Amino acid sequence: MRAHGMRVGTSEVTDAARVAQALGLDDRERLRAGVAAAMLRRSDDRSSFDQLFDIYFPAAAGRRMTGAAGGAEDADALRDRLARALAAGDTAAAEQLAAAAVELLGRVGDDAAGWSAARTLDALAPQRAISAAQDLLRGDAPGEGAGSGPGSGQGAGGMAAASPQGATTDTDWAINPWDREPGRPERFTDRIDRDELRARVEAFRRQVESESRRRNAEVRDREQVARLAIPRTIRQRDFLTAGSDQLHQLRRELDPLARKLAARLTSRERAGRGAIDVRRTLRASMSTGGVPIDPVYQRRAPHRPDLVLLADLSGSVGGFSGFTMLLMQALHQHFRKVRIFGFVSSTAEITDVVHDLPPGTSLTSWALGTPELIARGTNSNYGWALRTFVRGHLDALGRRSTVLVLGDARNNFADPGIADLQRIADRARHLTWLNPEPEVLWRQGDSAAQVYGRIAPMHECRNLEQLRDFVARTLPI
Repeated sequence: MRAHGMRVGTSEVTDAARVAQALGLDDRERLRAGVAAAMLRRSDDRSSFDQLFDIYFPAAAGRRMTGAAGGAEDADALRDRLARALAAGDTAAAEQLAAAAVELLGRVGDDAAGWSAARTLDALAPQRAISAAQDLLRGDAPGEGAGSGPGSGQGAGGMAAASPQGATTDTDWAINPWDREPGRPERFTDRIDRDELRARVEAFRRQVESESRRRNAEVRDREQVARLAIPRTIRQRDFLTAGSDQLHQLRRELDPLARKLAARLTSRERAGRGAIDVRRTLRASMSTGGVPIDPVYQRRAPHRPDLVLLADLSGSVGGFSGFTMLLMQALHQHFRKVRIFGFVSSTAEITDVVHDLPPGTSLTSWALGTPELIARGTNSNYGWALRTFVRGHLDALGRRSTVLVLGDARNNFADPGIADLQRIADRARHLTWLNPEPEVLWRQGDSAAQVYGRIAPMHECRNLEQLRDFVARTLPI
């Protein structure tokens, strides 16, 4: 669980053991819910926890083709049984069908090669059972009902569609569902039924994926399956590999994350304390015979820095820089002033641009079309970017300034501009660098991270989890 970003300590493990002892092992779902309540601190971790639970506490061993599902012989027969299970809302039957489908359709080579959920779902096509399941909900007999409306889906096998006259022909499968005359007028509740059936099909898909993981864990290394088969949460998704949809999900996390961080920063400011006050500590120790049991700390004066962001907006790290800039802007109440400077191969101030940027606009696309930011080309040139910042914007820094550099330090083998970075460090109160690349890559290729790290403390910040920890614990305020 810790490898998947869940914070689990000794107390959580102890609580989980007590929960298991109290609930017993008879009801698996009750045990799962109880252990999850004892071990998880965040509701977002529930999906990953459920997948890990299925791998380390499997529902069964080996094949699970029992009951009605065990008699299925091919995909069409399984789909017919699935339609009935979907119409009845029978979760147990659907789970048995998922196990049978993986056994019949998901085998990859021999048993030692494993099982594939994708292959199973491609062969079964469970979405094609929606139409037949809706006919059952309407009360039509199987083989007489006709699916209607968008997304109803038609199976090549299983329950055949009916002709407008009610008689089934061999060519009915070729009729467009929109052209087929419905048996009765569309009702408002039909759309609700279809939405409910789609949700049940999605639940069935998850059951197939869970069954495949369970079978693979039996023939492969369990740790490897847990590491590779469970997708990372959005908080652990690397900024550099995130697609446009995942960056959109990250931006949806921006507001709640900013509120939590603002509360934590406020708490940190109020609890802020300086170094140990030796004189007051020794004076306080007189009450305990000279033993300094309770250290006394120096009171730290409130400090609201001027935050200056220097962000690489090139294509490789633009998503990371854009998200970090928006987060820092959302925390503006903790800073006296926030100024943002962007660069690709040269630097310009973009504070107003970021503030007025319409939602969904790509800052990287805008930057690659802005002459002030690409004076030396569209590839990153940190040396020239630092030089143009020192020459044109050094007056933005003062003794209250905290400079945060956002970038991967990939300088394309150009002059790194160490002297200019040193001038920035000398002029500002704090200089910190956030690098979205893994630390193991900082010594490879055209990375100048090692050189810059001698002047600016560099922190690995690959995902939302690390960015939140940096802001909450390390950001100098």
